Amino acid sequence: MLLFLRALFLVVLASMLWVTTWASLRCPLFAVPRDVFAHPWFIATTFDTYWGFTTFFVWVCYKQTSWLARAAWFVAIMLLGNIAMSAYCLAELFRFPPAGRLADVLTRRHPGPGWLGPALAACGIALILFALPRG
Repeated sequence: MLLFLRALFLVVLASMLWVTTWASLRCPLFAVPRDVFAHPWFIATTFDTYWGFTTFFVWVCYKQTSWLARAAWFVAIMLLGNIAMSAYCLAELFRFPPAGRLADVLTRRHPGPGWLGPALAACGIALILFALPRG
């Protein structure tokens, strides 16, 4: 099961990096037309997405015992979405041997902030600042 999940989240991460890069090369993040932002389905999809991010973050809060780690992962998840979420899942899955128990992956807690959450939070902030319109 852990091998399958590793493969799944590698595909999620790779596809999200690809599609985000592809979209960024075609249209700057904040150049989306107002009609798109105001469309009811865009708004509904955005709510759905961020409630999903929040749900995942609740699990991260359980797993991470450090408030610094929790804050960093919150920023990373809210700014990078499934890129951060798949990175978190991969980091968790690679802590255990392939024949390890899924229950351990889901429930084992981690003290200390680690480095991945703060690094991804910093990347998310940098990307947003880079994408802001100049002028």
